[in-house]
Amino acid sequence: MSIPQITEFTIRRHANAKSFQRGEAYYEAGAVNAVTQRGHLLQAEVAGTEARPYHVNLSFDDSGLTSANCTCAYNFDGWCKHIVATMLVCARESENIEQRPTLEQLLDRLDRSQTQRLLQELVKEYPPLIEAIDRHVGWMTNPMVEQTTIRLVRRLTIDPAPIRRQVRQIIRDAVRFFEEGCEEDPIAEDLLSVVQTAVDFSERGEGENAIAILEAITFTCVENWDDIADYGAENDEIVSELNQAWCEAILTAELTPEEKVDIQINLEAWQDEWNADFGLVMEALRQGWDYPPLLQVLQGNITERGAWEEDVPDYADDLALIRLKILEGQERYQEYLYLAKAEGQTQQYLTMLGRLGRVEEAIDAAQTQMNSMEEAFALAKTLSEQGALQQALDIAQSGLNLPGNCQYELGIWTSDLAVELGNSEAALLAIKAAFQVKPSFVDYERMAELAGENWESVKTDLLRIIRTCSGWGTESAKVDIFLHEGLIDDAIAIANELSSYDSELIHRVMNAAIPHDPSWVIANARRRAEKIMDAGKAEYYYYAVEWLKKARTAYLESGKKADWLSYRQNLMQTHARKRKLMGMFQERDMD
Repeated sequence: MSIPQITEFTIRRHANAKSFQRGEAYYEAGAVNAVTQRGHLLQAEVAGTEARPYHVNLSFDDSGLTSANCTCAYNFDGWCKHIVATMLVCARESENIEQRPTLEQLLDRLDRSQTQRLLQELVKEYPPLIEAIDRHVGWMTNPMVEQTTIRLVRRLTIDPAPIRRQVRQIIRDAVRFFEEGCEEDPIAEDLLSVVQTAVDFSERGEGENAIAILEAITFTCVENWDDIADYGAENDEIVSELNQAWCEAILTAELTPEEKVDIQINLEAWQDEWNADFGLVMEALRQGWDYPPLLQVLQGNITERGAWEEDVPDYADDLALIRLKILEGQERYQEYLYLAKAEGQTQQYLTMLGRLGRVEEAIDAAQTQMNSMEEAFALAKTLSEQGALQQALDIAQSGLNLPGNCQYELGIWTSDLAVELGNSEAALLAIKAAFQVKPSFVDYERMAELAGENWESVKTDLLRIIRTCSGWGTESAKVDIFLHEGLIDDAIAIANELSSYDSELIHRVMNAAIPHDPSWVIANARRRAEKIMDAGKAEYYYYAVEWLKKARTAYLESGKKADWLSYRQNLMQTHARKRKLMGMFQERDMD
């Protein structure tokens, strides 16, 4: 069975720029191992930062790819780098995918007794498997038991004691780190990973278990926080994450009035003891899903006040996004749309219309509601996933004229899509928009290819952009472009402003400038070398000698060997007592 055709544009469409870049690096480093296909399932192991490899699963049907999952913790926009790396193997080396039989084909080889023996052996190897088998046999033989069983399991599966011990240990470790002089906060990341455990339960619909975990985390933090507060540890970040997690758990769980009161009493006490603000959680607890203005919205009755009876609080957007997440998980899509529209969650509203296949409706709504690049980018990616590529391009192009902070990512994505659609003019304009905020030599070369016979006029405009743009990180792109175009004086102007920490970049400029302006190379290299030598810091002498080598080359190639020898003699007299430096002079043949 063949796999669906996967192009690099398809991969870029489903991953942000950083994930694609890292995934390609993983692919080129050979991190993808053991890619196998079993029917409509592709599996791969990808080496990463953990000792064990990450597992990637790709599912597809006759119409194309249907899902892509990875065991890593990535939870941001689009595919992770491990999925990207696996996809690149599929796109570039599909012939290396090993064909293996499906589960159905494997089981067809066994008779009843062999199947039973197989299960017995698997349970012996993985004892917890018996619980899953027991549960599924019960569902298959008595479906009416399923709901009751699940409900009881959800109520009883979590023992909060290990969670409390884990949080206490995290705080103890933080105290030790602080005492050892650690300046960065050593606690936030570890605590947030425990909070994520509760979020995972909420996302599976197990709000009661999530609440048990969150009670354990919050109680233990409040009880032990004084141990690290003396070292300056702040609770803002963890309280923010707890607010979100508590809110989702409460809106997912089925709580009795008595349980709600207990939670409220605890939260109020924790607020006072920890100097925290759990206003978002309190509001979620108060409103639940029965709040009259919310019920009106979910029925499609939308007013200017949205889902609020009184003044709209600062956390209204956070609460709306959590509700939308839950509605989506419950596949209550029309209610999702009503709430997103009522609460001004334009990006969620437009993208959900697109995901539901209501493409024209999404485009019409975008004309009046879309106000940012981020909204346009999200909608364009959604439309492209629906196969509406031309509409996606139109939305992306209009997004480049809106305010926002993703101009580079949107510009590159739009350019790639335009190339796929054969629209070179649109591709050029989009990548130019990206270049304006984040210039790079790679994109400069791509524009040269797209511009064709119009390159000279386009180049003039790009050079104007590169000369006027500023900001950290643009120096390398400027030097690359100026050297490529033979604009040595422009490159020298950049190098003059760089510190010696950018020595590699400065050396490149000097190499190009030696035949063009050797006097600049000599003066600049001498100044940097002399600063190091005069300071007498032996650990940096290597860099001083490297600068002097550039000066020496410039002296010699400009016919000033006598001047070099005179300068060298003066240096050796001035720094004669610096044995390490003198030794390096001899080793590197500085005659």
